[in-house]
Amino acid sequence: MNGQSTKRKKKCGSVAGVLLSLLCLLAPLAQAQKTWRQATDAELASLLPARAPVEKEHIETEMRTASGIVNGRGQTIAGVVLLTAGYSADGKYSHYLVVQAPIRIGGISLKPGEYVFGWTRAMATDTLHVRFHEAATGALIGTADAHRMAGTSRVESLHIWPPSDKSVMQIGRFAIAYELGDE
Repeated sequence: MNGQSTKRKKKCGSVAGVLLSLLCLLAPLAQAQKTWRQATDAELASLLPARAPVEKEHIETEMRTASGIVNGRGQTIAGVVLLTAGYSADGKYSHYLVVQAPIRIGGISLKPGEYVFGWTRAMATDTLHVRFHEAATGALIGTADAHRMAGTSRVESLHIWPPSDKSVMQIGRFAIAYELGDE
């Protein structure tokens, strides 16, 4: 009986060893899926349209202003400036946003989808009031405030920073904090 017991223990030990090895191999992959990085120009160009569908129009985008982040699964959160002059959206929207993973921006929860946002500046408080809308319908999702960034940050039309750097979406000299949702 002792011989069989020893064989069983060795077999259980080897199965546990295989499972532990497999877990060690998969752990970095799981971590990589949660790691976000800056999207490349090629990734942004493949995701963001040259003409964004906004309500009943297709508004031109300025691809050199595109910015976004991507995770290990290829899910992207990206945006670009809209060229709204001559469109009915002029003054209402300034940016187009594609969300492929849940995100909370300034307290507003966005599910995967397409959105547009615009802003007005409150001079007395040095704040931007940002309004988020569904791109297809123009329905208001919510509003959030962007505050002037501390320090001498570079002015950018739009920059979505990876969470490892800042966890903010930068509009000009202003920023709105974001949190990534559960995937």
